[in-house]
Amino acid sequence: MKTKKLLCLLAVLLLGCAAVCGQQRSRYEFMRNLPVYADSLLASLDYPLAWGNSPIQDFATWRQTARSKVLECMLTPPPPPANGYEPRVLFEEQRQGYRARKIEIRLSRYYWATAYVLIPDGKGPFPAVNVLHDHGGHFFIGKEKVVRPLACEDSAVVADAQAWVAGYEGQFFGDYLAQHGFVVLATDAPMWGERGTKEPMKRNLYDMIAGNMMMYGIDLSAYMTYDDLTATAFLATLPEVDATRIGCTGWSMGAYRTWMLAALSDHVKAGAAVCWMVTTDEQMSFKYSRTENGGFANCLPGLRRWLDYPHVASIACPKPMLFINGSQDKLFPVAGVEKAFKTMHDTWESQQAGQNLETELWPMPHSCGKAAQERVLRFFQKHL
Repeated sequence: MKTKKLLCLLAVLLLGCAAVCGQQRSRYEFMRNLPVYADSLLASLDYPLAWGNSPIQDFATWRQTARSKVLECMLTPPPPPANGYEPRVLFEEQRQGYRARKIEIRLSRYYWATAYVLIPDGKGPFPAVNVLHDHGGHFFIGKEKVVRPLACEDSAVVADAQAWVAGYEGQFFGDYLAQHGFVVLATDAPMWGERGTKEPMKRNLYDMIAGNMMMYGIDLSAYMTYDDLTATAFLATLPEVDATRIGCTGWSMGAYRTWMLAALSDHVKAGAAVCWMVTTDEQMSFKYSRTENGGFANCLPGLRRWLDYPHVASIACPKPMLFINGSQDKLFPVAGVEKAFKTMHDTWESQQAGQNLETELWPMPHSCGKAAQERVLRFFQKHL
């Protein structure tokens, strides 16, 4: 009898707890993943270091100052490897028109990373492109999103890559560029592919780990960019590569990585970003009915107090840059895309380099199909 009463009491308590957990207070300070005072925060952002806002008049001096501020906001970098990149070839195979290698390189004193390198047949040195993979909330593969997996890979990796590339209309971006005469490098970003978690990956685990990384005084998104910088410096050392003709490209998070890399690396001579450019006032507002506005994958503490996204991308000026966004892309409001494009055009034109910046708004969703890849190829054929 006592047991039955205890069970009944426990059931009542659990039901009460569930009801309380589902309740909302009449007062609150956050909604839709933003603070209710988001508009006030946006109004306070005046970007004092942006070109045109900054008192610095000499563009070369401004570029260096702005780049230094970005690096400062990226917090402590990973320590460089003590003995260079120490590349190791793990596997190699011949493909139609190019060789494919899986290699391992040191990106830091802390860690190694695996990468794919595609080398066209014939006599080099060749122009080269660092092809940067996307986010997609899918972490099982990284470099395999943009380069067809080599025969050494597990069948699950191969199958996953084949399924993922359907978003590219069945065409691997890196292989497509290699078939047209470019050396291609593709590496896993931290948290993707062979740089992922021991435990089964879940989307919220990325945010938890990114928060924990900040406890060490480092930033996970910044580590991604630092690694892209180091990998591009490694690419420039390959004997098959013409170090004066290196570009970078990617879509979605890969596009973010592209213009960040172009802004911060002197090795990069041209960049093509598909589906990642916007202004903060549109991206981080309540104007649009969505629940994801940003995230740790592009979070650099304090940077918005100095520079907006297009201001950072403008550090790449006067390099040739291509930006493609989709008018049907629900992740990036068209109003924000158009504002960002104008900001960048104003910068390039101020340096008499307006012809080097191409911005295009296509009638497409968040995607990078064959037409976009062909446009990027033609851009690199022109500028590299």
